[in-house]
Amino acid sequence: MGKLVERKPTIIDVARVAGASIKTVSRVMNNERYVSAETRERVMKAMAELKFQPNRSAQSLKGDRSYLIAHIYGDPGGPYTGEIQIGLLRHCRAEGYHLLIEEIDYSAADVAERVHNLVHQLSLDGVVLTAPVTDNDDVLQMLAEADIPHVRITPSVERADSASVRIDERAAAADITLHLLAFGHRRIGFIKGLPNHAGTDLRYGGYCDALREYGLEPDEEVVEQGGFTYRSSLAPARRLLTLKNPPTAIFASNDEMAAGVLSVAHDRGLSLPTDLSVVGFDDIQLSEMVWPPLTTVRQPIQDMADAAAELLIAMLAHRRQPDGPKPIPHRVLPHNVVIRRSTAPPSRR
Repeated sequence: MGKLVERKPTIIDVARVAGASIKTVSRVMNNERYVSAETRERVMKAMAELKFQPNRSAQSLKGDRSYLIAHIYGDPGGPYTGEIQIGLLRHCRAEGYHLLIEEIDYSAADVAERVHNLVHQLSLDGVVLTAPVTDNDDVLQMLAEADIPHVRITPSVERADSASVRIDERAAAADITLHLLAFGHRRIGFIKGLPNHAGTDLRYGGYCDALREYGLEPDEEVVEQGGFTYRSSLAPARRLLTLKNPPTAIFASNDEMAAGVLSVAHDRGLSLPTDLSVVGFDDIQLSEMVWPPLTTVRQPIQDMADAAAELLIAMLAHRRQPDGPKPIPHRVLPHNVVIRRSTAPPSRR
């Protein structure tokens, strides 16, 4: 059996051994005032015992720092949320930061107060928000008033007072709808995501844009409400496929719902993609595991999270070194349509 690699001690470990707060340890590392000699000695002793080596680039930036960044989200979101957190964690670790994961009830009347308490009780350095919290006006106002650096992933619109990372979801949805239209599909069903997610309206808007590019108007008969989960797509898929004039293709707003459409189609004995073409959005691992493998939009989820963490940490550095390069506040990453085996020209009926 190979030898286990020991984890390097962190500022949190030093704080625990010294019996001090993370902020106090940070002050000792930066040789700041307002720390008693006895406390400073305890911290220095803990650092020596643990053989803790401060991040030199971080140590050179003066000021109170907790080295804690929080991902605050309001919807578990299945694989999507997991991919976001992997991307955030990867970059935070590389830069010597710790990532705190916090789910909140985004529909609660006191959601802004909850975020305020979280930020100040833990002395967070910064925050990354994902939908639907990313568009919550009360939360955004609180963060702005408290002067807490934050980055929003896939917001509905860019704002001057907050940084963001996204893809052009409307254009991406139009691109994959155009793929179906180019095959000859004209009656294309659509299953929406949660009403309070920015991506829901953006993806539906892209679907409508593509239809109109071909001189078609959206038909509400073939538009259904889902919830970005596998189960939420089952009833909408059944309704679409039992219409007197069912669609020849269905665009589900994410891959989980597209997998549900495939399942319903199989249950009804349809031959895929001959009888029905199906497309999704995100390109999560599931899209390659279903049958037929799913044609979808690749949204670089981990890369967006990595970019959000990079941007946030750059913003923190700029606060301490204002003469340095100013981070670009808004980043739009590329998307692409991944063509697999779930789409084909419509068969004659």
